Amino acid sequence: MNRSFIARNPSVLVFLALLALFTLVVSVLSEGFGIGLVSTSFVKTLGKTLCLCLIAVAMDLIWGYAGILSLGHFAFFGLGGYMIGMWLMYERTRQIVVSSLSEGVLPPTPEEIETGIAGQIFGVVGSADFPLIWAFADSLVIQLALVVLVPGVLALVFGWLAFRSRVTGVYLSILTQAMTLGLSLYLFQNASGLRGNNGLSGLQNLPGVSAPQSVVSMWFFWASALALALGYLLVAWVVSGKFGSVIRGIRDNEARVRFLGYSVESYKLAVFTLTACLSGIAGALYYPQAGIINPAEVAPIASIYLAVWVAIGGRGRLYGAVIGAAFVSLVSSWFTGGQAPDINLGFYTIQWVDWWLILLGLSFVLVTLFAPSGMGGLVDLLMRGKKRGGNT
Repeated sequence: MNRSFIARNPSVLVFLALLALFTLVVSVLSEGFGIGLVSTSFVKTLGKTLCLCLIAVAMDLIWGYAGILSLGHFAFFGLGGYMIGMWLMYERTRQIVVSSLSEGVLPPTPEEIETGIAGQIFGVVGSADFPLIWAFADSLVIQLALVVLVPGVLALVFGWLAFRSRVTGVYLSILTQAMTLGLSLYLFQNASGLRGNNGLSGLQNLPGVSAPQSVVSMWFFWASALALALGYLLVAWVVSGKFGSVIRGIRDNEARVRFLGYSVESYKLAVFTLTACLSGIAGALYYPQAGIINPAEVAPIASIYLAVWVAIGGRGRLYGAVIGAAFVSLVSSWFTGGQAPDINLGFYTIQWVDWWLILLGLSFVLVTLFAPSGMGGLVDLLMRGKKRGGNT
């Protein structure tokens, strides 16, 4: 008798229940809909952390299950942010321009509005015209579709070229990093059409919404929690069936899986594209909470951090990826936000803002050497201990 997906994967139900409980607690304690014990800025931090957990789940699928160490998935994350950021910035600027032009005797023409919007957005880079890539910036529906399509198409094209050439291992990792670096350098140029180094700003303001930030931040927090729940459920379903068995086989012995008649390249391409789409969705939810996106967010170092999070959490375990991303994100905010007290040794003062990256790198080395299962391995030990206790 075939058991249901949830029955075969009880950890999924546990994760969804804990996520729902966490979301409820934060809602009750928030300033927007609760008693005000959790500040709006911290709600945004938690919402961004949930988005990072989603891209960590995607990274775990491509690396932990398929064995492909991609050092370019933050490029897809950033592209998702740019796609939704274009609409947010366009609509916010349009409202400002229409409001200012309406003060005249005659109502503004569509051409005047368009010229005013272009001047406001691109004046900072010395331009007054909309680039072609902004052709659909006035349509929320199209831009939301592009959040998935742009990262997905880029991953499909890049993956097809790489996998059909049977590039594997460290060479593939270098290629993905080169792709990310190339995209980052392109976005730094004013000619990219995305305001170069200035990036897109003011994304925290929803056009046409007069609600305070305390309320808006909760909306994004809920959306991030829902996206993580659905993304986790989707990936768990993917890895639990035959598809998951094949990609794990590719990870462990690619030559044998190819000998058995499976199209290894097709499976790799499917995983690469799916995870790119999930990364784009995570980025589209992250940057409105951050308020700004610029090319530095797409730099290769961000994708390396992502691999570190998954390794610390424990790759090959979806909940491990979530634990790693959440832990590192929140601890990073604590250390780099000036909340960790400096330690005066007399001859030297340890300032954690400067030492955080060293601690992160040291943690990665220690986990790799002494705890390859990561923080998720602690959960495994705990569950095995409970099972033994229940059997005695």
